Amino acid sequence: MSSPDLTAVLDDLLWRDLIAHSTDLGALRDALAAGPITYYCGFDPTAPSLHHGHLVQLLTLRRLQLGGHRPLALVGGATGLIGDPKPTSERQLNDMDVVAGWVEKIRRQIQPFLDFEGANAAVVVNNLDWTAPLSAIEFLRDIGKHFRVNRMLAKEAVAARLESEAGISFTEFSYQILQGHDFLELHRRHGCVLQTGGSDQWGNLTAGAELIRRADGASVHAFATPLLTKADGTKFGKTEGGALWLDPAMTSPYAFFQFWLNTDDRDIPGYLKVLSFRARPEIEELIVATAERPQARAGQRALAEELTALVHGRDELARVQAASAALFGSGALEELDEPTLTAALAEAPSVSVTGEPPPLVDLLAEALAISKSEARRAVREGGAYLNNAKIADEGAAATDADWLHGRFLVLRRGKRSVAVVERSR
Repeated sequence: MSSPDLTAVLDDLLWRDLIAHSTDLGALRDALAAGPITYYCGFDPTAPSLHHGHLVQLLTLRRLQLGGHRPLALVGGATGLIGDPKPTSERQLNDMDVVAGWVEKIRRQIQPFLDFEGANAAVVVNNLDWTAPLSAIEFLRDIGKHFRVNRMLAKEAVAARLESEAGISFTEFSYQILQGHDFLELHRRHGCVLQTGGSDQWGNLTAGAELIRRADGASVHAFATPLLTKADGTKFGKTEGGALWLDPAMTSPYAFFQFWLNTDDRDIPGYLKVLSFRARPEIEELIVATAERPQARAGQRALAEELTALVHGRDELARVQAASAALFGSGALEELDEPTLTAALAEAPSVSVTGEPPPLVDLLAEALAISKSEARRAVREGGAYLNNAKIADEGAAATDADWLHGRFLVLRRGKRSVAVVERSR
């Protein structure tokens, strides 16, 4: 049996435009060919959840593992206490117990993306394990001496902060030393020879490679992926707005699915390449289909289904799809659990009622911002629905049995105009 091509993953990454910066692609290709290699990417617990901007890194880790190489997923219990400098202001330092709790949450979020069995089994590591025992003297003598301040000052975020009124603290300034030290420790402990990260981390990635060269005389590799951006050029992230959290308690699976389903057509080619595991021919077909028949949203639907299943599981995807169908009359709203129904109705026009509700015609008019005569005409013409059941009587009113989960009435006019009435508790 022939051995697998350990460099094929590099060609795939290049086709997907997933390498924005790299140290030496030729040398990396040689290392992959002689592999398998051990590689890593880090995730700092600066919030209780990762968001969809992190998907690029998680999926890159997965692609390299599927290509035969061994991943180390680092959760920054130490660096999360410091925070990578933002270009605008100092980060708020979080309590150590809070960060420790976030470390565990993020560790659990990472696990479904990787395989922890077999010859190239993944390992999750925490940089607090080697950073906490390090004394200040050891940090300065053994690590700090290998860093040149002029190069550290050139980092984009640091330079921006130096020009601001806020300046930058030594704490955040030292972050790149800590991240570089992580690469050195993983190189020594696990034989790690490649670090990946977002393009905004490029200075930190190269700092680690340079530290290994200076401290151990070894040559290692790094590449950075492009940041996931929207059609208007802005990036995703918790501080920029528009983040989709991977934690279902922070962003519901329904909202997660709907985000991808409503993706701008212009973003679909790039998103499919970066975020989908479909083969190249299928991706190219979806790109063509989206361009030629945008109203069908073939690319968006494929992406929404794949990512929702990957992040939240196939059972949750099935619930989301059932909710989407039921909301517009193709399923039973009564069969949806309360969290899924709540998420599905979150963006619909709504009204609240207390006590005995008025007739359905009045609720339909108020919730959909139409006149009562229009609401009555919709009933007469058979185009008004309560919980997907046709409203046959202009004077009909909701009964206690009509309230879904004791809270909601779903009103619909025609095929697409949906509104919700919520009963105050």
